[in-house]
Amino acid sequence: MPAKTKIRPRERAAVIQSLRAGVTPRIGLEYIQVGRAKEVKALIEDLNRISEGGSAFRLIIGDFGAGKSFFLQLIRYAALEMGLVVINADLAPDRRLYAAGGQARSLYQELTRNLSTRAHPEGNAMIPLVEKFITEQRRIADAEGRKVEDVIKDRLSSLSELVGGYDFAQVIAAYWEGYNTGNDELKNAAVRYLRGEYATKTEARRDLNVRTIIDDASVYDHLKLLARFVCQAGFKGLLVNLDEMVNLYKLPSQRARSSNYEQILRILNDCLQGSAEHLGFLLGGTPEFLMDPRKGLYSYEALHSRLAENTFAQIAGVTDYHGPILTLQNLAPEELYVLLCNIRNVFANYDESKYLLPDEALTAFLQHCSKHVGDAYFRTPRNTIKAFVDLLSVLEQNPELKWQSLIAQVKVANETDPSLVSLDQDGAGDSGSENGGKVFSAGADADDEDDDLTDFKL
Repeated sequence: MPAKTKIRPRERAAVIQSLRAGVTPRIGLEYIQVGRAKEVKALIEDLNRISEGGSAFRLIIGDFGAGKSFFLQLIRYAALEMGLVVINADLAPDRRLYAAGGQARSLYQELTRNLSTRAHPEGNAMIPLVEKFITEQRRIADAEGRKVEDVIKDRLSSLSELVGGYDFAQVIAAYWEGYNTGNDELKNAAVRYLRGEYATKTEARRDLNVRTIIDDASVYDHLKLLARFVCQAGFKGLLVNLDEMVNLYKLPSQRARSSNYEQILRILNDCLQGSAEHLGFLLGGTPEFLMDPRKGLYSYEALHSRLAENTFAQIAGVTDYHGPILTLQNLAPEELYVLLCNIRNVFANYDESKYLLPDEALTAFLQHCSKHVGDAYFRTPRNTIKAFVDLLSVLEQNPELKWQSLIAQVKVANETDPSLVSLDQDGAGDSGSENGGKVFSAGADADDEDDDLTDFKL
């Protein structure tokens, strides 16, 4: 943590507003991060392996509200600092790994919209990525006295060995042509293709003279293509962050779940067997998403056998940080105290004279939470943090108030997990999800068998 230094106003506002809303800040994470030292170390090793040409696959498992999204954003920040490109998205009823009605392509579109680099950490970096590649090829062409078109063609020739690689190379060449001739329409068409926004092959062929598009069946293949391309653009690899994997668990159709779990198996096999290069996947989910024997990943036998916990680690009572599953340990009360101190520092802009609460107030606040909420206040600390930020906000705006009278009135709600409520097949059920309460529509899976009868009991 950058101690004894001021935080930029934009970062301060982002941290405070995000914590008040109960969501993870996209910037300023380094100012409030506590704990998880071993978990972070394990993921940094994964990022190093990706940078060196390898691959990584991790399931980040934690209780609802335990900090999975925060952890994923923290690793995202570390990956950007290490020179990787990061794409991230939350799964939703209309965004899945596998589908036949456009949901997988919708996920790809969301991923590419959120494509980030160190220079563009907020996303929408597809155009800067392509132009960085072109700039590098122009430099090489000038140094070698060759045509830029020939250098680009040679550079992208290795893509042809991957599925969809020839058309991908054609699209990059088309972008250079548009860039060189001032044809903005051609450039925009190339970017549309790279973002998966073409719905028909006819339209793509008309605009770019390619025979394939990014569709539901080719999403993972294009992620592998993108990983190789970002390396050719001068980056060290591609990290794919997928959160809210519980949306797959909530699919009412067993066939739809199995198809998505089969896609996860394909990704896992590629990463573990070395078939993927410069590519890593982080998937965030709840324990139910992983271990439920009827609807979770463990219901798919091939995944169950590959994701089984290290029995020797279980016998010894220790954690294996090198396995594909990384379970986030609960924050200790002492770590939560440090977190509250960090939040207090952000509010005061690291000026101790502007602290809104003394140390004894933090202790009193945690004692109050412990008394009224129990140990859930540090196991799933989201609501505790929200209440603390609300308290600081009130004191900041009303300095005449006494913290002693306010802390006794603080109410911290118990964190509940809406992900365990399955969606109705007809979409009438309450999703209760964190993605805005979207309602599932059966869509292309309408012919799938519903397995709700397995819940029936006399």
